[in-house]
Amino acid sequence: MRFTRDYSAEIDRLKNEIETADAIVIGAGAGLSTAAGFTYSGERLQKYFGDFVEKYGFRDMYSGGFYPFPTPEEQWAYWSRYIYINRYMDVDNGTYKRLFELVKGKEYFVLTTNVDHQFQKAGFDKHRLFYTQGDYGLWQCSEPCHQKTYDNEETVRKMFEQQKNMRVPSELVPKCPVCGKPMRMNLRADDTFVEDDGWHNAAERYDEFLRRHDGLHILFLELGVGMNTPVIIKYPFWKMTYANPKAVYVCVNYGEAYAPDEIAGQSICINGDIHEVLNVLA
Repeated sequence: MRFTRDYSAEIDRLKNEIETADAIVIGAGAGLSTAAGFTYSGERLQKYFGDFVEKYGFRDMYSGGFYPFPTPEEQWAYWSRYIYINRYMDVDNGTYKRLFELVKGKEYFVLTTNVDHQFQKAGFDKHRLFYTQGDYGLWQCSEPCHQKTYDNEETVRKMFEQQKNMRVPSELVPKCPVCGKPMRMNLRADDTFVEDDGWHNAAERYDEFLRRHDGLHILFLELGVGMNTPVIIKYPFWKMTYANPKAVYVCVNYGEAYAPDEIAGQSICINGDIHEVLNVLA
């Protein structure tokens, strides 16, 4: 593995690649949203989940999402706050908007494991986005009895506003309109994840984008992707760069900027805060 070379030189190389590439494929992981201000512990956790922290000892929002709450009313009190502040509330400190300004006039496509909808909120074309792991804004049947998802914004806002004593009103607890079983988040956790028509259409558009630019000067711009799910973004980006001599792989990641030796000559690795890097590029 090859680690970061001179920071400013790598920034200059990346600027040039963004300007000259025939196409840009953005691969975005959790680190991008963290850089944008979507922190899941510390001050934000205490501000919005202080009562849950006191009762259950949660150290971050993520782990709280897996807790077996005693009632659905309490479960949805937790999840409605979680969804509201990470999906519907405006938090972005300009990171996503800055990224959009860099690529908006280019041939681009976004592949992301993030589920917070921030690309669309920043202005990215929804037809150039593939959310592989779901969306905080969607529900599905917990069974699931059918392959369809449902927008949750209206109900989530009511839950957020009307909950008391860590419970939502019972009538707001979502149930599947087909079988009547509990609804759950459309987030990939196991093999019950619903890949609806929108998911499959996005997957097809991504494949078509790659086919259309096969063999051309493609910039694979990886932002904040760790090793939790490397098979979705990181490994495919490495493989496609290796297969295409004109391709360039970029890894921007604080503390984890590296590339395999096999594509070292085609790689740009920047060990830094994504928000700061995008500011410099802009």
